Amino acid sequence: MDQNFAESKRFRLFCTIVLTILAVIALLPILLIVIASVTDEKALLANGYTFFPAKLSTDSYYYMVRQGSMIVRSYGITILTTVVGTAAGVLFTTMLAYPMARSSFRYRNVLSFFVFFTMLFNGGVVASYIMWSRIISIRNTIWALIVPNYLVTAFNVFLVRNYYATGIPEALIESAQIDGGNEFIIFLRIMLPLSIPVIATVALFSGLAYWNDWVNGLYYITDPTLFGIQNLLIRIMNNIQFLKSSSNAALLGTQAVDLPGTSVRMAMAVIGMLPVVIIFPFVQKYFIKGVVLGAVKG
Repeated sequence: MDQNFAESKRFRLFCTIVLTILAVIALLPILLIVIASVTDEKALLANGYTFFPAKLSTDSYYYMVRQGSMIVRSYGITILTTVVGTAAGVLFTTMLAYPMARSSFRYRNVLSFFVFFTMLFNGGVVASYIMWSRIISIRNTIWALIVPNYLVTAFNVFLVRNYYATGIPEALIESAQIDGGNEFIIFLRIMLPLSIPVIATVALFSGLAYWNDWVNGLYYITDPTLFGIQNLLIRIMNNIQFLKSSSNAALLGTQAVDLPGTSVRMAMAVIGMLPVVIIFPFVQKYFIKGVVLGAVKG
């Protein structure tokens, strides 16, 4: 007994050491980005990326602060898009996965096939652009940042379906039916409350997709007042590159502007990932349980 306990303790210690090393390796790139964002531009160009910069500077953040009004507005657009898109996506995903998980639903295999088909084939960028911009006409609206690409994905649907099938006993559903509960009551009062881990997982996936999205903004948004934070940061970076170019300066009849281009990139990365870093620890425990149970084939 004591020998088994000692072996178990050594194994846990070994796992702790290995996971600590992996965590440090994963955190080092983030630390490097943060350090590079406060490194002087000339020192960064001369010495490259390093954990021990020769000279520190906050010019990149000072430049970002000068764009404060645009950044605040873009943060608002991105937060609105993320909250609304995530909430709607979770609702539609869980509702679609529910009949697919019910063995009593006659057409669940047909429905599963159509959902799975979208994982393999799509109409392409041109067809999607024509449909969303000309037929549905959501171009230059907030819905263009919410509906295309991320609202409901087949992967999330199957993740929730498998969780329903493996994590919630069929006897519980039958008991609710005997008590007179209809499908809506079963879904609302049984399936959803018992599916918090997978719902948190899907919400995290959707939230990250919406927060990091720049494709929808690139394709469907030309109004600067509707730029999300990712598209605004790309625009700021392009403006810096334009102003730093000597050929463009000559075209404008001015001198090339000395702006912290490389360090600004790093500052943009810090600004973009900061909310995710803050939120992730609060949903981590649900994320692990939801992925493990949802990935089991039902």
